Amino acid sequence: MATCGKSSFDTAMYATFRPTYPRSLYDFIFRYHERDKGSRLDRAVNLGCGTGQARVELTPFKHVMGANPSSKMVAVAQETLKKMPVSTGQYEYVQASAESLPFLKDSNVVLVIAAQAGHWFDWNKMWPEFARNGSAAFWACIDPLNSAGPYWQQPGRSIMENHLVEVPEGNEVVPSAFSDFEKHDLLSYLNTWNSLHTFRQRKSTDGENPSGKILEGIELEDGRAVEGHDEADIEWALTIIMVKRV
Repeated sequence: MATCGKSSFDTAMYATFRPTYPRSLYDFIFRYHERDKGSRLDRAVNLGCGTGQARVELTPFKHVMGANPSSKMVAVAQETLKKMPVSTGQYEYVQASAESLPFLKDSNVVLVIAAQAGHWFDWNKMWPEFARNGSAAFWACIDPLNSAGPYWQQPGRSIMENHLVEVPEGNEVVPSAFSDFEKHDLLSYLNTWNSLHTFRQRKSTDGENPSGKILEGIELEDGRAVEGHDEADIEWALTIIMVKRV
């Protein structure tokens, strides 16, 4: 994102006021990552890391690397690390773009994330970089304020406002490289709702359906009910893309 890399960009204000994301989001991503047998918590990479807001949520990983094309952003993140009471060597920040990560070895990274940054990536170059490694989650919050509309950098802003639907499928760029977020993943997410738990307590017969009758109300765009390994785009206030290397 070229704007954030300009010398006039206020990285100190960015570091102070840029919002963090709920712990429940990271727990959701970690559960997705850990669902496969043999999943590890060795190394995570945060692409477009800004000034390092996601660092504290990636503490379960032995080594966390933040990458950002802006030297100013990386410098602020590194200064923040120096202020930590104890340096464990767990965190590292480098100046690098998502499209070129030559310092990463094949299968060396088990989780890649990008928070409010994926809409700036060149995905035709980024997907091949990621295909060498494990799970990934890229998300964006769609904020309601657009009074500065003409001044947003494009096309990234429009891609974000359109819920990342213009991001090409990973398997279109690197054939057969990824598995997507499928019906099983959606069911697992729904089953974390306390409302669904209460619903099933009060509607005990719903449990007779292995998938739960609640799924009868979920349809694809063409009107078909969700079945088997159907893949569906699910929209909520926070848009997220999650994939795993096959």
